[in-house]
Amino acid sequence: MSKIRKPHELIVQTKIKALIYGQPGLGKTTFALSAPNPILLDFDKGVHRVNAEHQTDTLQVESWEDVLELLQDGSLNAYQTIVIDTASKMLDCMSIYLIKKNPKLGKQNGALSLQGYGERKAEFSNFVKQISALNKHLVFVAHEKEEKIGESKEVRPEVGGSSGTDLYKDLDLIGYMESIGNKRTVSFSPCEKYYAKNSCGLNSIIDVPTLAHGNANDFFTKEIINTYQNNLESRKEMIGEYNDLIEVAKGKIEAIIDAETANEVVEWAKTFDGHIWSSKIVISRMLNDRCKELNLILDAKTKSYKNAA
Repeated sequence: MSKIRKPHELIVQTKIKALIYGQPGLGKTTFALSAPNPILLDFDKGVHRVNAEHQTDTLQVESWEDVLELLQDGSLNAYQTIVIDTASKMLDCMSIYLIKKNPKLGKQNGALSLQGYGERKAEFSNFVKQISALNKHLVFVAHEKEEKIGESKEVRPEVGGSSGTDLYKDLDLIGYMESIGNKRTVSFSPCEKYYAKNSCGLNSIIDVPTLAHGNANDFFTKEIINTYQNNLESRKEMIGEYNDLIEVAKGKIEAIIDAETANEVVEWAKTFDGHIWSSKIVISRMLNDRCKELNLILDAKTKSYKNAA
């Protein structure tokens, strides 16, 4: 049975769901494979484009049944990260599977019917949930496409219809990878030019180094995963300190019995320099509520409490 937890006691999801997209040839797959202990699900038949030195265990997907079998046979237990290359090819593979299983989900030209798109959306959502249940990092790779938004144009991941929209909601990170001169960057903060998402407290733009021969391919692990998990730990510590401060203030406020003791707490709260987030406001409200209970009157000029006459 679930229990109510204090903020610092919350169980936080430490596995990242991310999507990296951009133009072909930038090294997106190699970048994704620098996540912890990855397995590549190669829908794009493009693993040969990854430098042999940086290739990892790979499932060269022939059909969606291959993926379903992988999810069931325990083969993924040995890995920490599932890399999907590319998201759009995965959806194509899924479509073929659904139409094969139920021809009514497809049209004569091989495209999905309206019902078929609904079934693919459900299949896609179920896949993401299964990976989350396995407690793995999940990294999608995608190409970019230009999309018109009102009167302007924006670069977005090429994922596919409503499935893409649903995926964006579940992701922690969406990074746009581009080359500026000889420098490659990945950007996680959205702007007028491209779509992005950053819920992990990362820097908006991160330089992606060129891998030299013999260097470990671990950039995603060090700069993305580790930074995210360190941020979680720091926030957890801060939440604990915040709760401790509120408990101290609550004890002081509960001990108020008259105007004199109320003003002592007012002075403490005013001069205390260790407030965290909204603690000053929260303490002020608790103090006001306690003074109302005791029918203490706040003098507007002196900003201090006095006993009711």
